[in-house]
Amino acid sequence: MNAVALLAGVAVTQAQLPKQLELVAEFKGQQVTGITVGDRGRIFVNFPRWRNSVENSVMEVKSGGAARPYPDSAWNSWKPGQPVGDSVFVAVQSVLESAGKLYVLDTRNPLWGGVVNSPRIFVFDLRTNKLSDILVLSEASYKPNSYTNDLYVDEKSKAIYITDSNEPGLIVYDLKKRNSYRSLNGHASTTAEADHLMIDGVKWGTKPVHADGIAFDPKTERLYYHALTGHTLYSVSTAALRNGTDDDVAGSVRTVATTPAPDGMIFDFRGYLYMADLEKHAIVYRTPKGEMKTLIEDVNVGWADSFSIDGYYLYFTNSRIHEAKNGAEALTYPVYKIKLPMGVYTH
Repeated sequence: MNAVALLAGVAVTQAQLPKQLELVAEFKGQQVTGITVGDRGRIFVNFPRWRNSVENSVMEVKSGGAARPYPDSAWNSWKPGQPVGDSVFVAVQSVLESAGKLYVLDTRNPLWGGVVNSPRIFVFDLRTNKLSDILVLSEASYKPNSYTNDLYVDEKSKAIYITDSNEPGLIVYDLKKRNSYRSLNGHASTTAEADHLMIDGVKWGTKPVHADGIAFDPKTERLYYHALTGHTLYSVSTAALRNGTDDDVAGSVRTVATTPAPDGMIFDFRGYLYMADLEKHAIVYRTPKGEMKTLIEDVNVGWADSFSIDGYYLYFTNSRIHEAKNGAEALTYPVYKIKLPMGVYTH
């Protein structure tokens, strides 16, 4: 069977799903984590280099039941032990569409063996599908064992905000100055509160996973972030991140709420913040009034990893991280979409 099976019901059929969930894609033996849906409905996903069996780092899911390496096979051809350069993906953790461009965050930390050269963001023009820029992180902004995890592009302020889940901290890339710097390094808000989660009554994890998911609220211009192994949601002023001293940044940090343990996060235009409840196989959301509500709780949700919003729908990946420790290649990893509460339309 092809490594990518779309709408083929390899592990689950639409009939087996709760009525809220719609199956978008399935990937046999290839653990999908990140997802982004562009303005024209183009869907991009990525596969982290956590094991040698990774076949592609970035793919575009096409309509009609096909998927292809993006932007082409050559970019996805790197294998452990080969030279690293600026025309191949090495260890991609996240993808994000913003203003007609696809931002591909390459940790440059394959197989969790340490950073082999500077983490970078490859930028592709979605009109031409050609590389338009390479944003290389400055050496002082990352550590030898950093794992750059999630990113948000602040178009208004010309900055990119990045989490480091292996060495607690945030990284800010200044698009005007074309350099990056580290912030909230080792701060309590970027540091995990535990070294494990409890999923299906079983202990998952043996080490802390620090600042992971991020989401930007344009109304308040604050960046929200959360450790994966933790239950506290924090926010920080992005103005302070960009222009303040270390003390200014630390002083602007706010403890927002006690929440379930999530992976990725995303805001819709009303200010509803969506995140996973990994320990309950659920997706929850926080309203602007601070109410926590459940969007869906079902075993098929699994490990809701990353989110994207298009039209009436929240798209998400089930990376099955809690199941993939042994025999990851035997599993099938689905991508789903689910209607936003109250039929929210985002355009």
